[in-house]
Amino acid sequence: MAIGLGLGMAAYTFSSAQGYWNWVKRCDEAGIDSLWQTDRLISKEPFLECLTVMAGLAGATKKVKFGMNVASLGLRDPLMTAKQCATIDYLSDGRLLPAFGLGSNRSRDWVGSGTETKARGRRMNEALEIMSALWEGQEVSYEGKHFQYDRACISPLPAQKPLPLWIGGSSEAAIERSGRYGTGWQAAFDTPEEAGVVVEKILVAAEKHKRPMDRDHFSAGFGVRFGNWNEEPVKKLAADFEARTGKEANRGLVVGNGDEILSRIQEYVNHGVSKFILRPIGNGDAEMEDQTEQIIEKVLSRVSDLKEP
Repeated sequence: MAIGLGLGMAAYTFSSAQGYWNWVKRCDEAGIDSLWQTDRLISKEPFLECLTVMAGLAGATKKVKFGMNVASLGLRDPLMTAKQCATIDYLSDGRLLPAFGLGSNRSRDWVGSGTETKARGRRMNEALEIMSALWEGQEVSYEGKHFQYDRACISPLPAQKPLPLWIGGSSEAAIERSGRYGTGWQAAFDTPEEAGVVVEKILVAAEKHKRPMDRDHFSAGFGVRFGNWNEEPVKKLAADFEARTGKEANRGLVVGNGDEILSRIQEYVNHGVSKFILRPIGNGDAEMEDQTEQIIEKVLSRVSDLKEP
């Protein structure tokens, strides 16, 4: 397995758009594998819309790949989403990493938009089936419970053939969905041990559906901070994480030094996960720049020292 290190963005903490683009440029030049945008539509705090960010990154970067972790298909039309992804991948010469999930049922996006959470899994399955067919260039006539299309097709098609499709979620339904439709999987709040169990189950599900599943396409993401748990940005993010997920903050955050971050990465690698999304924790341009530079210097430069299982 080739270990890949990407950086993610959740809440937007930059003072201006230029501050964000400076950060993106530094990541592109430093050899960061990929950039990821968390999906949240309704929030009192600033959040960038993930597919719009993908389009912006396509034009603003040269090497880095980019994806959503993860976009909620329960809130999106599959034809429009498939068209957007195909366009972005085409314009970026094949650098988009589409990633979809149900989205947390604790999210205000559902209630605030008047969208029912009931049957959202079935809606997602229909959407994935439609999008996959459209990306392959098929003319889609579909009569489902949630979506209906008459001879729908898109052009231009994605540059990547096939277009990657990363799936999020750890439930039995999500595991089955990953094996049936996905080319990769993103862990959410799973411990390394829990993620390892899911990896093996997804491989079994993929084999059942007679689909290839590369062992190199399993990922995990978590927040990182060079510092301590008493710092204000960490306390705030930890409280938000626990309120949003109902899980302890140390599942989703690693706070300390480079050795501790690398140790968490190694634990995941030991359980079959090789792609990582680290989300630097900081307030404002200077902190985000400093945290990112420390990731580049103290983590990215040492990834090659990690041992494969």
